[in-house]
Amino acid sequence: MNTAELLIQCLENEGVKYIFGLPGEENLHILEALKDSSIEFVTCRHEQGAAFMADVYGRLTGQAGVCLSTLGPGATNLMTGVADANLDGAPLVAITGQVSTERMHIESHQYLDLVAMFAPVTQWSKQIVQPDSTAEIVRKAFKVAQTEKPGAVHIDVPENVAAMPAKGHPLRKNDLDRVFASFHSLDEAAAALAKAENPLILVGNGAIRAQAAAALTEFATQLNLPVANTFMGKGVIPYTHPLALWAVGLQQRDYISCGFDRTDLVIAIGYDLIEYSPKKWNPTGDIPILHISATPAEIDSSYMPQVEVVGDISDSLQEILKRCDRSSKPNPYALSLRPDILADYEQYARDDGFPIRPQKLIYDLRHVLDDEDILISDVGAHKMWIARHYHCSLPNTCLISNGFAAMGIAIPGAIAAKLVHPNRRIVAATGDGGFMMNMQELETALRLKTPFVTLIFNDGGYGLIEWKQMQHFGSSSFIKFSNPDFVKLAESMGLKGYRVTKSEDLLPILKEALVQDLPAVIDCPIDYRENLLFSQKSGSLACQTE
Repeated sequence: MNTAELLIQCLENEGVKYIFGLPGEENLHILEALKDSSIEFVTCRHEQGAAFMADVYGRLTGQAGVCLSTLGPGATNLMTGVADANLDGAPLVAITGQVSTERMHIESHQYLDLVAMFAPVTQWSKQIVQPDSTAEIVRKAFKVAQTEKPGAVHIDVPENVAAMPAKGHPLRKNDLDRVFASFHSLDEAAAALAKAENPLILVGNGAIRAQAAAALTEFATQLNLPVANTFMGKGVIPYTHPLALWAVGLQQRDYISCGFDRTDLVIAIGYDLIEYSPKKWNPTGDIPILHISATPAEIDSSYMPQVEVVGDISDSLQEILKRCDRSSKPNPYALSLRPDILADYEQYARDDGFPIRPQKLIYDLRHVLDDEDILISDVGAHKMWIARHYHCSLPNTCLISNGFAAMGIAIPGAIAAKLVHPNRRIVAATGDGGFMMNMQELETALRLKTPFVTLIFNDGGYGLIEWKQMQHFGSSSFIKFSNPDFVKLAESMGLKGYRVTKSEDLLPILKEALVQDLPAVIDCPIDYRENLLFSQKSGSLACQTE
């Protein structure tokens, strides 16, 4: 048995089902070892796509997604998806090929110090130097990647080490015991909550990772607490729930901003500062904060909790609920905002303008998808509208790259989502800019027989940057480009292609595309004049006063 074979045995022991990657000279021994493995190697068209697939696989399953590249440019291509997983808290293990150890001390073809290079974008980066250490390195990699807060790790395998004889066997996996919050912190939390007049829950992705949706919904319902979620916290409470105030995190003020203006206690549950900077909603650090999470609070001058409840989130919420009585309290002020939020959303239901307004496109998309179907959002102006207007009943049914905000994630992410949930309908929502970054992975989708719909918000430019330029300077520059005929491009790849030419065609096209047994692409012209209109509206937003 050589090192590569032991490595694959260890990955099998970790429950790995897929490795997403590209073949290369320096990972030949790993690929050879995969021939007789239960692991399916998914040959991708670009290493960035492979890393994004592993990223989304990890986020949806809680088990580390695995991606593989060769050295040099293969490894640098991998890095964007690895960094995205690390900042968004998705467990991922990246494996790279490397030159033989005897070449590392000299200037050598395609050699980079990959361990050093990946260190800033992972939680742990290690090279296998001794074959017999393989099992320990793999076990540690998965433990680090999957332990709260999860993220990315990197294993580097020199080609000569991969071929060396190796002794050992996969190491036993140990399940970590649940950790519970102290009674003292629970009592303090209950007391702070009982005292507050206008409390507001801010829930993030940590609550989804902890599978705390049911406990949070019960907690909010019993104590009559309004709930706002970050972009990555969608679905932790059903969007139809009367206490749900939907998403916070836009860089402009929105209705929910009034709730933060008036709150006297923010209950941050599974909230990570990277999801929405506290400086946006607590710039002076004056708002009292109750931190409930599996990990201690990060240090930030705008996020200094008066109470930290650190432990299993569901258990913490249940225990605080037992200790807290708010029966004599009036409705918190933030609940008065829900009618305005609903009215703003519903006003686009019958909009027939063309090009289509983003609010209308997202409204129709929400109504054609079932609760368990999954939307993967790319990054661009459309992401901001999806974050604001696409609402969820279940966790992990709208995935948004937020910590790293990497363009190009939607199509590779949709492939991973379809592998994890083959019976759900999947939509990759992307701008025309993001589409062209990783559209080559549509061939991978066709080959894998993973049908999903790619919905292109087509404005012929980098719409989000234009939005920012117009806000700052009143004019835009360097953001326009031309596009291929997306319908013909799709058809040339053996896919289904559609183009929306009037508003009333959108719903029928969406419904038809979603029942295809092969990937489909919808080209939809979008009216991004709405971007500046929203900025002007939010700038003039006045909150109710007593």
